[in-house]
This record gives sequence, structure tokens and C-alpha cells, in this order.
Amino acid sequence: MKRLVPARRACTAWRPPGCKLLAPSIAPARAVAVRLPSSFLASLLWKGSGDLFVQPENAPVRIVSVAAHSGAGKTTLAEALLVASGALPRAGRVEDGTTQSDHTEAEKQHGFSITTGVLRLNRDGTDITLLDTPGYADFVREIRGGIRAADSALIVVSAVSGVEVGTERVWATADRFEMPRVVVIGKMDRERANFYAVLADIRTSLKGPVAAAFLPMGEGPGFRGVVDVLAANPEEVPGELRAALREAREGLVDTIVETDDDLMNRYLEGEEIGTDELRAAFLRAVHAGSLYPVIPVSAETGVGIPELLNLMVEGLRSAPERGMLTGLDGQTREPTPDAPASARIWRVSVDPFVGKLAYIRVWSGTIRPGDTLRNTTRGVDVKPAHLYVVSGKDLTEVPELRAGMIGVLTKIPELHTGDTLADPAHPIEYDPLVLPDPAHTVALFPKTRQDEDRLSAAVARLLDEDPTLHFTREAQTGELLLSGMGDMHTTIAVEKLAALGVNVETGVPQIPYRETIRTSSQAQGKHKKQSGGHGQYGDCHLRLDPGEGTAFRSEVVGGAIPGKYLPSIEKGVGDAMQKGPLAGYPMQDVHVAVTHGSYHDVDSSDLAFRTAGALAFRNAVEGARPVLLEPVMLLKVRAPASFTGDLISDLQTRRARVQGMDPEGTVITVTAVVPQSELQTYSADLRSLTGDRGAFSVKPYGYQDLPEHLAKKVIEARKAAANA
Repeated sequence: MKRLVPARRACTAWRPPGCKLLAPSIAPARAVAVRLPSSFLASLLWKGSGDLFVQPENAPVRIVSVAAHSGAGKTTLAEALLVASGALPRAGRVEDGTTQSDHTEAEKQHGFSITTGVLRLNRDGTDITLLDTPGYADFVREIRGGIRAADSALIVVSAVSGVEVGTERVWATADRFEMPRVVVIGKMDRERANFYAVLADIRTSLKGPVAAAFLPMGEGPGFRGVVDVLAANPEEVPGELRAALREAREGLVDTIVETDDDLMNRYLEGEEIGTDELRAAFLRAVHAGSLYPVIPVSAETGVGIPELLNLMVEGLRSAPERGMLTGLDGQTREPTPDAPASARIWRVSVDPFVGKLAYIRVWSGTIRPGDTLRNTTRGVDVKPAHLYVVSGKDLTEVPELRAGMIGVLTKIPELHTGDTLADPAHPIEYDPLVLPDPAHTVALFPKTRQDEDRLSAAVARLLDEDPTLHFTREAQTGELLLSGMGDMHTTIAVEKLAALGVNVETGVPQIPYRETIRTSSQAQGKHKKQSGGHGQYGDCHLRLDPGEGTAFRSEVVGGAIPGKYLPSIEKGVGDAMQKGPLAGYPMQDVHVAVTHGSYHDVDSSDLAFRTAGALAFRNAVEGARPVLLEPVMLLKVRAPASFTGDLISDLQTRRARVQGMDPEGTVITVTAVVPQSELQTYSADLRSLTGDRGAFSVKPYGYQDLPEHLAKKVIEARKAAANA
């Protein structure tokens, strides 16, 4: 549940120097108006802890996404940053469900991030908003939305596990959005931590100018500090660090001068470049995203955390510094508070108590309550009555949202993930959030009639919140299917349905088999019936041929069948194709030709020829060697190369046809065509096989013949179900 926190109690709890109370009595759920010295904004927010948060109008602002592979320790790192900045008295624990980020009941129950946590802190006058994204690939909507809403990123890599598939995934997303970033090697206090091995892994696996900016003093339980590569004197560090420091400084300086032509020329000419000048060039390079510094830390002990905070303040860019914003039609916006307002919705959630929450990143301008905003993605206008900022589970009402802020709009049904909001007088639309197709599907079975009646409305709320979920009714099997990015994704979705009062059981979906023919065949279908008065007469000869797709044509000559009856024959063929001869599955890839027939001037009718067409098709298909088809999927699996043998062996047991193997550094991508029936538990199986270090995607790839021994089982099961 989100907690709405009004800004009240005015300056009685705390008042900064020069603060003058303008309104002695403040109504609930309103911001406190105060007069501050000229360097401060009159924007005081009441915090749940009892303190007042002051945000200077011109204070530097940083929005930083924290991203990693699942289990790398990013949520624990976010807690450590909050504690080090004074925003939190003590760190919570993921295991105990007490962290600021993982505050939902589902996150507490499962022990990992499901949503992107929004956290606020202040370091030396710089306001920093952390977007703690989930690590599981199943929650890609949260990951991509959280990274895109930020101006910079912390990419967290475990000092024990090194670069994993999830690391590469978030790195590629940061590349796509041209995101400056800092690489944080965490868990340096753990047994088997190895900074230098992981640094080499990063350089091999992740594209870009990576350089160590800090070195660890000790590793594992002996990790006791960090050394600034540019500032430290090799003669003043412990002996075991001197050689490593000299090498790291040389590599860092090389990377720095490569980002500055003037420095490069002077460096090549042998000129000595001072530390201060190198430091300034280093920060410019980090700010521009042309250098990715690496720093070792321990979130558990706090070692390296102050240095990381300083690096975030000094090196990472703020919103106005990211440069001109460009819309789909080429329009531009300055990312400043004075420009026309524009924002993008990067996340939507539905809170059972508060209702719909739309998380926005304000890209330009200033938004105030009551302002009319145009949803340029959907062509509708909205007028938010209240504006909020969020930290953890608390929503705090504010008088305005400025460029570079993360805010929340409530109870506006017309807002959806990826939509653009803009000043109607200066409309602009930003490119939408691109999301992958679902990879895992479960069948839903409502437990009661009441659950069945409520299911559609509840699912609609889920889909509104999460566009990576898909819900369909399979026409062939009649099953209700929920598709998501993985088994964990669909599990969480089912839990959300339960929270909405809809209880369902899940099962493995039925496979939508098809039938076809493999040889040509001809047959006659004659429908003749006399029952007094006009009778019924239809007679046609059909030839069936295997072919791609379904086709129907007439080869009748001499008027043996009047043209007006050909559409009726085609309808009869269509009726017969809905139920194949082997197991009653729909047929496909059959070309049908009407070759001959006869008619009666009085007794022939559309119904008679429709019946005759169906009879002729059923007679012909028996001699056309019918076969059962199974759907196949194009599967792409990414995992550490060390799992290649296990992946291939597992795919072979799934009757897969491996199409290719593409190594990329320490990771390999395996592409294969696999029967759909063999992939129904693949999400969980791959997690087990790779220790949660693999990721996959699937998309339909057509149909293939089902092997005879398996076809026999399917046919027998189908007949047994029909007779039950």
C-alpha cells in the first residue's frame, strides 16, 4: 500500500536558517509555503519520519538508475547509499523484507525486487533520486522503464559472480539510451571476492571505455578501504598495491586523454599533465558517458560507499546537462524548467487503496496542479488535481514537478506506460517504450463462477499496469491464456489477481495441434435426398494437393456445376477443414480444386452443395496421407559460455534443431527451433540449469510434422477425452 503523506505541521518540527512561516495553518495534503533565503526554493515536504525536506530551487538534481543481474546486491547497495547520505538511520535487509525499495507484500514474500523502487537522498546539496530496478529478466518492463527514466546508471556487478546475462542485458539497455554510467563491483567483503578477475570480465564482456577509478584495499573479509587511482601516491599505499596502482593509473590516464583531443596531443608529446587537470577531464568524460569508472564497494560494511556517493555527485549528469530532447517528428525541447512542459510515463501501477498511479519523468518545463496536459500518444487531455513525489512507499504531495523530477499522478485512467504528456500549446511525442514479446504462457482456470465473472475486469487492470502481460482465449482449445516474460512473471500476476479478489488455478496450456496432408487425392461427394416436394441434390468432385496456405479454385468446365454453387462448395470445404480426420484438429496447408460435378434444376441448392463439398473433402482427405502437425518456436537462449554443453544437451532432449551458436565474450547465444510442447516449463528449467544466469526469448515459427510415436499418443488421448 502506498502511504499518502501530507505536508503539514509547518516549521514547528524544524526550520532552516532564515525560514519564515507564511501560513501558520496548513490544510491537510497541501505543501507548506515558506520564505527562505534566495538560494532556496519555497518547497517544503513533510516526511513521514517527522522531518522536513528542503529542496533548493537551483539545487543540482541526479536521477540514477540502479541495475544489475538478479542477486548482484543492488537493493542492498541502495540501502547503503540512503544510510550514508543520512536519509535513513539504518539499513534494512532484503531477507527481512525491511528495505525501502522492496516494500510490497509480494517483494517481502519472495525476497527480491518486482517493481522499480524510487528512493530519494541528498548528498552535499545534490538531490539524488535512485531508481532501483528489478534484476529478474521477467520484469523487463520495470527494468527498461527505470533505466529510461534516469539520466545516468549504476551498473552493479557481484565481486563473486562477475558479469552475468542480466548484466549484459541492462548494459545493452543503457547503451540504447546513451546512458553515462558507473560500474560498481559490490560484495567485496564476501568470500571468493576477486576484484581484478571481475574487472577483466567486465572489459571482455561489456562494450565501452571501462577503467578502474578506485582499487580495493584487501578482498573478501579483509576488504578495508578503497584507493583513488588518480589521487593516490604509489609510494604511500601498502606495498602489495603499488604495482597494481601504477598499472591502473596508466590505464585510467590513457582512457581519460582519449576523450580530450588537447590532452591527447600534449600527452603524446610527453608533457606531464597535472592531477587536477586529469581529475577535471575524468569527471567531464564520466559526465559525457565517454568513460565508465569502476569502483569496488561493500554495501554491508559501508566501505567505498562515501566515495561512490561523491563520484555520483561530481561525475554523473543532471537533467539539463543531458542535451536537447527530440520528439518523434523532430521537434526539440530544452530539458529545463522554463521550457514548455513535457513528460513521459515510465511506469503504471494499480494500488488497491490509492488506485491507478502513473509514474512520470518530467523532461521539460514545470507541471502544477490543475494544468491541462495533452496525452499526445492517445490524443486526450488530462488535468491532474494533485502532484506527488515518491520515496519508498510514501507519496508526498508537492506544489509542482519540474524538469528532472520523478513524480506521480493518481486516478487518471487515460494514462498508460510509455505515453507522452505535453503542454497542449506545444505538443510533442517521445518515442514509445519498446518491450519484447512474452515467452511463457499458463492456462487460467477460475475456481468459482464468481471468479470467472470477475476475471476479465481484474485481468484488464493487470494489463493496464503491465503491457508485457498478454491475455487471450485460444480459439482452438477454448482456454484462457496468460502470457508473460517468464514463470516468475506469471506467478506474480496470478498473485495480483488473488489480491484483487479473483482466485484461479494455473495449468499447462493445451497444444494447438493442426492436421494436413502429404499427397494428392481425389474423391466425390454427392448429397441426394428426397423427402417429398423439392429434394436436395449436390454433387462435386474435389482434388486435394499439399501446399502452403489454404487455396480453393474451380476447374469445372462445360457448366457441370453452375458458378453460383461454387461458394457453397467452398463453405462446405471450410466446414470440413475445421475437424481433421486424425484427431479432430483444424487442417491447414491444403489446396482444393473442384474438378467436376452435376446438379439438378429443381433439387440443387446452396445447402446441398455445401453438404456435398464437405463430404467430398472428407472422402478425399482419407487418401491424402493425413499427418498431425505440432507448433514450433524459434528459441534464443543467452547464457555464460560455460553452460554451452548443458544447454545443447538439454535442447537435444527437447527435440530441438540447433540453428546456430554465437559466442560474445564470456556469453553465448544459442538459436534453435523447438516444439512448443517442449518449452512449456522452459523458464523454470533454464533457471535451474544455469543457476539463474540464462535468459531466453521465443516467437512462433510455424508447424512441423509430429513424430509418429508421439502422434499416436496425441490421437489416443484425444479419442479418450471425446469418449469420457
